[in-house]
Amino acid sequence: MNILNILKVAMRSLNRNKLRSFLTMLGIIIGVGAVIAMMAVGRGAQSRIEEQIASLGTNVLMIFPGSSNQAGVRGGMGSMSSLTPDDLAAIKNQCSAVQMVSPAIRTGGQVVFADNNWATQVMGGTEEYFAIRNWPVSSGQYFTEADVRGATKVCVLGQTVVDNLFKGGDCIGAIIRIKKLPFKVVGVLAMKGQSAQGSDQDDVIIAPFTTVQKKLMGVTFLGMMLASAISDDAMTDAQSQISELLRSRHKIQAWEDNDFTVRSQTEIASAAESTTQVLTILLASIASISLLVGGIGIMNIMLVSVTERTREIGIRMSIGARGRDILFQFLIEAMVLSLFGGLIGVILGVSASKLISVLAGWPTVVSTMSVGMAFVFSAAVGIFFGFYPARKAAMLNPIDALRYE
Repeated sequence: MNILNILKVAMRSLNRNKLRSFLTMLGIIIGVGAVIAMMAVGRGAQSRIEEQIASLGTNVLMIFPGSSNQAGVRGGMGSMSSLTPDDLAAIKNQCSAVQMVSPAIRTGGQVVFADNNWATQVMGGTEEYFAIRNWPVSSGQYFTEADVRGATKVCVLGQTVVDNLFKGGDCIGAIIRIKKLPFKVVGVLAMKGQSAQGSDQDDVIIAPFTTVQKKLMGVTFLGMMLASAISDDAMTDAQSQISELLRSRHKIQAWEDNDFTVRSQTEIASAAESTTQVLTILLASIASISLLVGGIGIMNIMLVSVTERTREIGIRMSIGARGRDILFQFLIEAMVLSLFGGLIGVILGVSASKLISVLAGWPTVVSTMSVGMAFVFSAAVGIFFGFYPARKAAMLNPIDALRYE
């Protein structure tokens, strides 16, 4: 008996029991659909985190002050006042792998315009801060280097601040009060959205760092610095150059710990990617259990089918069908069930992932690889769980099979 005839016989047998065949496929359908949907959710989360990290800017390095230690009490990273404007100038002039560098000092305050007010964070930087963060303005302009040198009371607003203070209206040229000091609005930043930590990046006011230092905070040190490397490949060199320069400037001996921390965007991205990969694998593993349950269902139904068709098997063997023909027939039946179930499951999984994205507002990414893996795995489940019933049918004694009632 050739393969085509075996396939016809298998399909005819499945067609005789349509409801049972569908119920057998149901486990595979649900399993494949669940695997695709869960992997889409995991990959969507990974994609969203990658976008949020990319929103930090281009080739970004973050330089934080170290941890203070007073009477044995350690304040944690950023509690030491170890970074100064002179450090900033030295990095800009002496680190060849660094393209741009800007301070990023932060304070909070109540902002008032007319009869509206809003509590937000005020960030101090230079004109290079916007280039490092890859943050364009949607209207108006940035403050200038002259504003930084003169500690001018000008600022650029994030979209969230505009929405709450000006109700989305035009604000260029308006005078707002930050901690009771008047500031002129010169620009509005394009929307950035949520950060990787879940905070609203648009809920911010950015002013010259000298203004924030002298007129809002009354300090001379820098809270942190942002730098960008000349290229992706130069990130490691830039990190090393900054570390060596600051150790030299701060007179840190070889056996002493740094009084600063330099972190790269790559490190943050790698940590986030590892977390989302674990999440994706976990979700896919949980969903795969239903595929195994579907495979067990196929084995169960095929064993029942072998028992029901014992006499038929005996007749076929008596007229010349070989054991391998019977084996292939039942194996093909199991594969057809799993493959058709897998195909319907793929459609269900893609549809479910789109539905999750619409109803729950979660990003989902259906990859070709996840669809292919789920489909191949469903076929493998059919072969694996269908082999034992098929072999049992092939090993039947023709005489005993003919006598079976």
